[in-house]
Amino acid sequence: MRVVALISGGKDSCYNMMQCIAAGHQIVALANLRPDENQVGSDELDSYMYQTVGHQAIDLYAEAMALPLYRRTIRGRSLDIGQVYTKCEGDEVEDLYELLKLVKEKEEVDGISVGAILSDYQHTRVQNVCKRLNLQLLAYLWQRNQEDLLREMIASNIQAVIIKVAALGLDPDKHLGKTLDEMEPYLLELSKKYGVHVCGEGGEYETFTLDCPLFKKKIIVFVLPTTSSARSICELSEHTKL
Repeated sequence: MRVVALISGGKDSCYNMMQCIAAGHQIVALANLRPDENQVGSDELDSYMYQTVGHQAIDLYAEAMALPLYRRTIRGRSLDIGQVYTKCEGDEVEDLYELLKLVKEKEEVDGISVGAILSDYQHTRVQNVCKRLNLQLLAYLWQRNQEDLLREMIASNIQAVIIKVAALGLDPDKHLGKTLDEMEPYLLELSKKYGVHVCGEGGEYETFTLDCPLFKKKIIVFVLPTTSSARSICELSEHTKL
């Protein structure tokens, strides 16, 4: 099956792509939704659907994979937030629909790779878009044990670094820039103490993938600053290269 991968730059979308390939599918293109860069505070959009932290380096991600990248600016907002989504003009889900509609026309894809693990909200909305476009949803991580997934990602040589922290026990001065391998023991400890989701499914942290078996080039971060202690996010745009 010809597949487009919906990517944020993080570990989950990367590992799901690896699972797609292991299942015999072909990743032919990448798709990403980004915030309006002219909007104040565009580093991280307040979205129920999309991870936008690290969006400045997505072009490098696509170059590392040597695949065409399709991007669309998020114009909509979270309007229909019910358990069941129906087409809603002005909702951010419609940005995903338009993006995937374009990719389907250009690349003749049959399926979409999505790294969703736990969020019913996201999963339901992607399913809605897939049904409308007659695309098969490939979500191999869906509802799997997060401790197992984290171990598998590390064992699969996904080199992803923490680019945002937002949970009790996670300190931007200590943990931003750390790899999954370095963070695994501590994340497991936080899970036992405070119920932290070890894969960050509760928004505890976000990652950006610098290297994995799918990459033809490695992304190098030569400076990893914190934009502000209050926001606990690092800016990647001027600090990454292949």
